[in-house]
Amino acid sequence: MTDERRFYEAPASGARRSAPAALRNREPIAEVLAEWLPAAGLVLEVASGTGEHAVYFAGRFPQLDWQPTDLHHEALSSIGAWRKAAGLPNVREPLLLDAAADVWPIDHADAVLSINMVHISPWASALGLIAGAERVLRAGAPLILYGPWLKADIPAAPSNLAFDADLRSRDREWGLRRVEDFAEAARPCFDLADIRQMPANNLMLLLRRI
Repeated sequence: MTDERRFYEAPASGARRSAPAALRNREPIAEVLAEWLPAAGLVLEVASGTGEHAVYFAGRFPQLDWQPTDLHHEALSSIGAWRKAAGLPNVREPLLLDAAADVWPIDHADAVLSINMVHISPWASALGLIAGAERVLRAGAPLILYGPWLKADIPAAPSNLAFDADLRSRDREWGLRRVEDFAEAARPCFDLADIRQMPANNLMLLLRRI
């Protein structure tokens, strides 16, 4: 993954960066998370980006501890700035984490969440997300993903196809992924338990650790 993924952000002043999409999608995502997240424990967010989601969800779910992470130092600075501004006791210091790495800086979580990562990263990062979630989650714990996906029985929206073409023009290793391919790669360690259609032609996936 390269820092070119920042194309989706608005201009920033200071350390706090902002992604307009995060402000639009955080409430619909939170409504589904309320159903899928555990009642208590630690949520590991992989590729937290600007950090806006981390502080918003931590405020929505005060019974959960939130561990934001990212691969890029600019993102970590933004997450730290949002964390400081929010002043929430359940948001941990952000950690440097490469989803594709064989070793993650955390060895246990009660849920793993990844928002808008797998299409703006190489397929190796998606596979690394699966492998890392397998290492840190107990049986029954959720791996939750949100973003634009392709699925055989859901007609692809023209806007998603255009977005896919744009991503591939930016980086040939990027692009929208097929739900079926991701679910197959996650077997036999995860079961695809639920799929929720979201606004703006996005999907949320719930996989359970077997």
